[in-house]
Amino acid sequence: MTTLEKALEQIDRFAETRRRETNMPGMAIAVTDRDKVLRVATFGYADVVSRAPIKGNTLFEIGSIGKSFTNIALVQLRDEGRLDLHSPVSRYLPWFEVQSDYGPITTHHLMSHTSGLVTGTDVAPPGYYEAWALRESKTGAPPGESFRYSNIGYKTLGLLLETIAGQPYQDVIRTRILDPLGMEDSHAVIGFDTRKLAAVGYRSFYDDRPEHRDHAIVPAMWSEYGAGDGCQASTARDMATYLRMLMNCGSGSTSRVISEEGFALMTQHVIQTPQWGGSFYGYGLTMAEVDGHDYLGHGGGTPGFVSAIIADMTDGLGVVVLVNGYVESYGAIGIATHALELLRAGLHGKEIPPPLPATDPTQLNNAADYAGRYNTGNDTLVLEAQAGRLLLKCGSGDIALESRGYDSFYVGHPDLEHFLLEFGRDKGKVVEAFHGAAWYTGDGYVGPKGFDYPEEWDRYTGHYRTQNPGLTNFRIVLSKGALLLVFPTGGKESLVPLDDGLFRISEDPRSPETLRFDAIAGSRALRAVYSGCPYYRIAAP
Repeated sequence: MTTLEKALEQIDRFAETRRRETNMPGMAIAVTDRDKVLRVATFGYADVVSRAPIKGNTLFEIGSIGKSFTNIALVQLRDEGRLDLHSPVSRYLPWFEVQSDYGPITTHHLMSHTSGLVTGTDVAPPGYYEAWALRESKTGAPPGESFRYSNIGYKTLGLLLETIAGQPYQDVIRTRILDPLGMEDSHAVIGFDTRKLAAVGYRSFYDDRPEHRDHAIVPAMWSEYGAGDGCQASTARDMATYLRMLMNCGSGSTSRVISEEGFALMTQHVIQTPQWGGSFYGYGLTMAEVDGHDYLGHGGGTPGFVSAIIADMTDGLGVVVLVNGYVESYGAIGIATHALELLRAGLHGKEIPPPLPATDPTQLNNAADYAGRYNTGNDTLVLEAQAGRLLLKCGSGDIALESRGYDSFYVGHPDLEHFLLEFGRDKGKVVEAFHGAAWYTGDGYVGPKGFDYPEEWDRYTGHYRTQNPGLTNFRIVLSKGALLLVFPTGGKESLVPLDDGLFRISEDPRSPETLRFDAIAGSRALRAVYSGCPYYRIAAP
């Protein structure tokens, strides 16, 4: 057996182990070099009820990987002299408006996520109305100055593409990309024909709290979709074909899809991003240097699906990962990245790294940092460090906390699952803990215990929900006199008051995202409008 064959076997073992650890229903992986597919492997189920297995021709929604499809078609129009990437978008879409104190937004700004626009909320899934409604939002920074991911920017690009090409979006993608590459099993947009052939997408039973592998899974919300921010469905083999085209700098097996100049535009280092420890974004693609190798790729996520494509441009190797269950997209990217490491070892005849050990989120290197007693007005948390684990002492028995990032933990107790338990430090020492609106101080805390805030802020705290598949709900809490927006995943953002009932989401003054509370009934706000998308107060905690 060659070292490359050993590497491929190791990838299979790693993928199946990772799938079981994270409760993924199913997964497909394709491995390719610049000339051909080296392997397509499938794991788990397309439908967990019928136990139908993932097959080589099973369709998956690929999410934001489709942004590069939109950009390829736009670059083609640029090469044909039909689009100036640096002209204002309003030159091609006269109805396009946004409130701004800065210069005009260009196609280049939208393609590189440097427009300063809001992210978008899927308040109107096709994207047409949401793009028009940008006139009701305001940019937070000059175009071109900073990276801020914007799905609505790409929905606008899809409309711009249709306008210039004079064809529906799906026809443009089919005739300009899928057909020339021979991606016969791929769908340019998601429709009912797609649903017949696709894996069922799954999400956690609970959509209002941080996910856990022990939570049951249920089918995710499904809908037709055809906007420019990522509406394609594909197979692992077809996506390997697409990735090979990128690895060959825009050239397919029979013809060139993107000119050399166009490919250089797509992969230019327009703006730095936080991914991969400091990468660069071009047009729908992320570039980074990893261990002396030039990487190119993108992740994707839709309700019920995550995906990743990554190419090692130095060694000419690529990996596609498609999953029909929600794990953070970095999970798919992590699988693809490790697979590339194994492939490199196999390609160069080096010893194949041993299987990665099963991950145990309860094992910590610094459990002792958090041990101690933390008190709030009517509650006490007692934490002990034992054998590398951090244990919460409670009447029903000790609970081992699971790491969810720096100073952040999941607590597997029904009363504590809705929020992550987070810790604050002073001069490097842990002195306080936060759980939703609850604030606990440790023995080392030195500072005020009471905080003033506007009385009306009490009206805004609570749980809000809407029919938005991208973000179904969130909570507003008061903590240490600050108003916070808490996402179901556990992340949170500060709310900075701007005027009566309007807040900026984030302490970053460049953020264009806003939250407005209105429909005040007695002592409660009944509605919170998140960057144009209305959410409504619910009784659930």
